Amino acid sequence: MRPRIVLAGVILLAAGLAAGCGKAGAPGKVALRAADVHPFGYPTTDALRVMADAVTKKSGGRIAIEIHAGETMGGEKETIELTKVGTLDINRTSAAPLAEFAPEFGVYSLPYLFRDAGHMWKVLEGPIGRELLDALEKYGFVGLCYYDSGARSFYNRKRPIRTPRDLRGLKIRVQQNPVMQDCVKALGASPTPMGFGEVYAALQSGMIDGAENNAPSYENTKHYEVAPYFSLDEHSRIPEVVICSKKRWDRLSQADRALLRDAAQASVAEQRRLWNAYDKKATDVLRQAKVKINRPDQVAFREASESVYRRYGKQFADLVRRIREVK
Repeated sequence: MRPRIVLAGVILLAAGLAAGCGKAGAPGKVALRAADVHPFGYPTTDALRVMADAVTKKSGGRIAIEIHAGETMGGEKETIELTKVGTLDINRTSAAPLAEFAPEFGVYSLPYLFRDAGHMWKVLEGPIGRELLDALEKYGFVGLCYYDSGARSFYNRKRPIRTPRDLRGLKIRVQQNPVMQDCVKALGASPTPMGFGEVYAALQSGMIDGAENNAPSYENTKHYEVAPYFSLDEHSRIPEVVICSKKRWDRLSQADRALLRDAAQASVAEQRRLWNAYDKKATDVLRQAKVKINRPDQVAFREASESVYRRYGKQFADLVRRIREVK
């Protein structure tokens, strides 16, 4: 019941603000609400601040963006719903939950889709990435830009993962995501869906053998204390997306739309810089803690995961082909 309560409450709040006018109703003034589930100080929320500052500066103070961080507007699915109905104006979300509303974005959840970070950004900043952002309009959103969320890799308490054979017999915690569960099965391990907050204790007790995530999450949660093998197979690179409500977008002038797009694009370089620094800091901590880090060759992992593409990739066959062809 929580999503309905949050959605209803925020819609009522928005209606009250509109009825009372105030700053949002001042002639010529535009007040926008943005959301991010991460707290302030995280690379995405700090990048949204860069975007907000640019909008305010370039509009001479006429346009202001108020950022609601740390799940104060609900989880990602809830904030996407609020953006669709126009209660939220701008939202930073992962491409994974966005795929529930815009199926094309499900392609980004396929394993080993990108060869590396360079390949991912060539795709996101090229015709394919733009095409997917443009496709959001028919679902009630306007795609502004992509942000980085790093790569997810396997870590475990038993041994380095150098080939898919090393995953055999391991119980690996995964999210409630059928694509990732089938990927883990295809690689020879046993997927174990579990809440993220339960992982440390489960690793410590031996209920599970490992999990998968990016370096900052692995380091921040101190999972490395009970699972000291970190194998950078980088099976998943799911980008973040900054979206605008089409209901709000349609009420903006052409000039304000251009200003918003420019500010969003201008924030991308800063978000990537912030993410790289965040990732490097976490990796440095892991190395200092003597975590056993290795980087396996992806070729065997890609081959082993092809069954996932046969099951889930049919609807994205043309997109997958085009993404793989990007040099």
